[in-house]
Amino acid sequence: MRRIKFLLDEHVNPALSKGLRHRNPEIVVWQIGSPGAPPLGAPDPEILLWCEQNEFVLVTNNRASMPVHLVNHLMAGHHIPGIFTLNDGFSVGDHLDELEYIWSVAEPDEFIDIIWYLPIKR
Repeated sequence: MRRIKFLLDEHVNPALSKGLRHRNPEIVVWQIGSPGAPPLGAPDPEILLWCEQNEFVLVTNNRASMPVHLVNHLMAGHHIPGIFTLNDGFSVGDHLDELEYIWSVAEPDEFIDIIWYLPIKR
C-alpha cells in the first residue's frame, strides 16, 4: 500500500514533524528548509510544483493565499496530491492525531487537487 507523504510549510510548528516521526517512524514527513525539500522562503507556487513533482501532500496554516495559488496551479494544467490546512483551534497533539489517522487509513490519491481543512470528518 502506498502511503501519503507530508511536506510541512515552514511556518508549521516543527514539533509536528518530530511528533509524527516519533509516533510512527514509517511516516514520511519533511519540512520546508530540510535537505531535499524546497528552501526556506520558497514562493508558494514553487512549493506546489515541488509537491506535484515529488508526490507530497502539503500541510500548511496558510488560509489566506494558498487557495489562490492552488487555483492558479490547477489552471496552469498542474495537479497536487493535496493540501491539508491546520486548524487554529487544535493543539499539536490534535494535529498529530489527525495526520496520523489520515496516514494510516487514506490512499494518496484521495486528496488530489483539493484543500482539506482539518479535521477531516470521520
